[in-house]
Amino acid sequence: MKIRNLLNPSKPCFSFEFFPPKTPEGEQTLWATLDDLRQLDPGFVSVTYGAGGSTRDRTIALVSQIKQRTGIEAMAHLTCVGHSKEELVSVLQALSRARVENVLALRGDPPKGSSTFQAAPNGLRYASELVELIKAQDLGLCLGSACYPEGHVETPSRDADLQHLKTKTDAGLDFLITQLFFDNAFYFDFVERARRLGINVPIVPGIMPITSFEQVNRFVRLCGATVPMRLQLALEKVKDDPEAVAQLGVAHATVQCLELLSRGVPGIHFYTLNRSPASRMIVSALRARG
Repeated sequence: MKIRNLLNPSKPCFSFEFFPPKTPEGEQTLWATLDDLRQLDPGFVSVTYGAGGSTRDRTIALVSQIKQRTGIEAMAHLTCVGHSKEELVSVLQALSRARVENVLALRGDPPKGSSTFQAAPNGLRYASELVELIKAQDLGLCLGSACYPEGHVETPSRDADLQHLKTKTDAGLDFLITQLFFDNAFYFDFVERARRLGINVPIVPGIMPITSFEQVNRFVRLCGATVPMRLQLALEKVKDDPEAVAQLGVAHATVQCLELLSRGVPGIHFYTLNRSPASRMIVSALRARG
């Protein structure tokens, strides 16, 4: 099933992101999480791709296994980092053999210890080039990519970031998924600016329920997301109470999602960190409200 066919504002789908586990215990946790979330009838799940392709084989295997074992549509992430064009084509062929129909095309973050992105020898510099490469293989893949409501951390301006997104979308994207955000105003403003520029593919908001005080601070440093002052102050008050932090995180994300759904988003993508309780509570609450 192509993900573009699942994104419909009149019947928005919920989806979840996972990363390939590194240990047997992590794998057990992942499958337990998938079994838990399967009851919510997700539209699809996505599986991330480690820096420099470090989880390449596990990503391909996991995407294939998820479809076979659970019946849930699965999407593989693919990044430019550490790969030549020939290696990327090889990965795409492997995905095709595994009957994967959906790919999230990303530039990827610089490897650990490096502050700037460097293309591999005979590699690609931008996600737009990766989209062009994938389209040239004529594998019939449905293609998504990332977008940044508050601007990519490396961009000189949000307008410049949006121009890069237009180039990437025009290369052949079917949909976009946003970086996480905690203030819906950024998403609505971003979508409006994107539409004015002629970016007309579905833009799925990405939501990460806050489950720990340290976690939210880490992600804010990494991706530059803004935590609204009221939420920041509330978190500060309960930062030493993990259960209270998680409850606050679920409540905030639920309110976010209710507003997003009321304003016609085509779906909501949850960054789960391979855990189900927060996302399950949010989706259950949303479904209960009709």
